[in-house]
Amino acid sequence: MSIAATFEIPFEQFLDPKGKPVKDLPKWADKEELLKLYKMMTKVRVFDTKAIALQRTGKLGTYASCLGHEAAHVGIGAAMIEEDAFCPMYREYGAQFMRGVKMSEVLLYWGGDERGSNFSGPQHDFPWCVPIATQYLHAAGSAMAFKYRGEKRAAVTVIGDGGTSEGDFYEALNAAGAWQLPFVGVTVNNKWAISVPLSKQTACETLAQKGIAAGMDCVQVDGNDIVAVRDVMQNALHKAREGKGPTFVEMLTYRLHDHTTADDARRYRSDDEVEAERKKEPLIRLRQYITDQGWWDEDQEKVLLEECKKEVDAAVVEYQSIEAPGVEDMFDYHFEELTDPLSEQREIAIKEARRNG
Repeated sequence: MSIAATFEIPFEQFLDPKGKPVKDLPKWADKEELLKLYKMMTKVRVFDTKAIALQRTGKLGTYASCLGHEAAHVGIGAAMIEEDAFCPMYREYGAQFMRGVKMSEVLLYWGGDERGSNFSGPQHDFPWCVPIATQYLHAAGSAMAFKYRGEKRAAVTVIGDGGTSEGDFYEALNAAGAWQLPFVGVTVNNKWAISVPLSKQTACETLAQKGIAAGMDCVQVDGNDIVAVRDVMQNALHKAREGKGPTFVEMLTYRLHDHTTADDARRYRSDDEVEAERKKEPLIRLRQYITDQGWWDEDQEKVLLEECKKEVDAAVVEYQSIEAPGVEDMFDYHFEELTDPLSEQREIAIKEARRNG
């Protein structure tokens, strides 16, 4: 029997879990840039901690934590340009903050107010996509439009490891590969799809190889190493904008918190597993690297944490000062024209809202 095809999946890493370089860092990874990325990752973590506290005290609805994903998300945002389009899942706050989305908008959304999706970031970016995998189709469609119009921009989308078992995911990859679209698909492989471990989701040795069947370049990256994440994304996006086709990127990381605040991960995974992964988390390794370079110390860390806390507290005040939307919004923003029964229901809803204060 002869071999019809063979393939390899490259793996990219610059910093090991202890913050030690495993090879020379890319030229862009200088003091200024790495400090900027570290500060943003820290801000994301402070925000995430506060958001969980708000949910626990009844001031937010369900919230999807990004604890442990900071390098993956901030690295994606750092590599994108404003003209690119971002089609997020529902926990990529680091990428969105890099693109100008406000913390108060994230809080507004998880507080149950859809006006939070009206981002301050690029208006062509897509809102959060809770249905699993549909955002991949949105990105493929956007990328097709960019190619059709001859624009040098790319569409970026993110999915979890469980989402790579969805049909929409495969359809989007197939379209991106067949039409060689300016598309960069990312899967943030955090090893758990709520309570389902990766080993029960797929027989694949890597998730990256799922892009092979679509004819795409595929790469696996240490998702806790922001240098590797940004470098891989930067190269994939440059290639896409130059009309040289799509890329599928698997980022290996770990979800350190529950899937959402409606979940209790203690029911399905061990404390030993979580603690082992906590030692590899992204802030530890970058902080160690910049400290070893003489660029960072404990005093700077204290100042940064205080600055982040003030910024997050201000965002919470802004969020809590926004008046709740009128009950009529559910009618006014869903229909071009109301039928008579809907008009009647709208008036009843307004009267009931006024009567109940």
